[in-house]
Amino acid sequence: MKVLVSGSSGLVGSALMENLQADGHEVGRLPRTFEQAIDFSGVGAVVHLAGESIAEGRWTDAKKKRIEESRVSGTRQLAEQLASSSSKPAVFICASAIGFYGDRADETLDEASSAGSGFLPDVCKNWEAAAKPAADAGIRTVWIRTGIVLSKKGGALNKMLPPFKMGAGGILGNGRQYMSWISLEDEIGAICFSIENAVVSGPVNLVAPNPATNLEFTKALGKALHRPTILPMPAFAVRLLFGEMGDALLLGSTRVLPKKLIEAGYEFCHPDLQSALEDVLR
Repeated sequence: MKVLVSGSSGLVGSALMENLQADGHEVGRLPRTFEQAIDFSGVGAVVHLAGESIAEGRWTDAKKKRIEESRVSGTRQLAEQLASSSSKPAVFICASAIGFYGDRADETLDEASSAGSGFLPDVCKNWEAAAKPAADAGIRTVWIRTGIVLSKKGGALNKMLPPFKMGAGGILGNGRQYMSWISLEDEIGAICFSIENAVVSGPVNLVAPNPATNLEFTKALGKALHRPTILPMPAFAVRLLFGEMGDALLLGSTRVLPKKLIEAGYEFCHPDLQSALEDVLR
């Protein structure tokens, strides 16, 4: 199959490109913007992962505008091109995030759960709505609501490693907030599974089946690194250092299950957090 990928230089995009090529697919990189016409002739799947990082820098008004515009405007332009193309791909995989659900304490969430309230849920709702032209044109469209991707090469885990390796890791806030995670291997596996399986459509949670509290995650990471985890960061310090981003990404609780993936028959390489961390860090 010929597959076009946007955001191909990012953590997930680069790993996906490598995996697709290893499986014998022809892979092409989409441009960073979509004002110019794209030729979809012979393309079987389009995977759209591009977007401004939400974890780099404080959420100033300008940063929040870039976060939303990079996702919503770009997705709408690409979806409209797909919808009007005379040679439509079979499937459009569009990135989203579990930020769709917002801070929901210990409520168990799946793809049928409602959106939350706040900046991230609003961005995710608009992001997913922007892909609607492709879905309305009859292209099987999948919104991959991704959780915390575990990789030592980048992402959240990569940022956690230096203090934890020095024995300076600890819980954030009260440690009771849920972290819905997925290994990079399963992130790529689930995207490929969604490309290849026609039963998969609509929103799909890309998270492992066992979300963990921040306390559980902290203990598991310390154990994997053979380091103590005795230096907590209280909530006020998180807010002081990171502002609104800290509240949403570090203190917010989102307990998400991958109901659609499980029902469709996807088998996780890393369903358990401890073994996932040990494998990722090996």
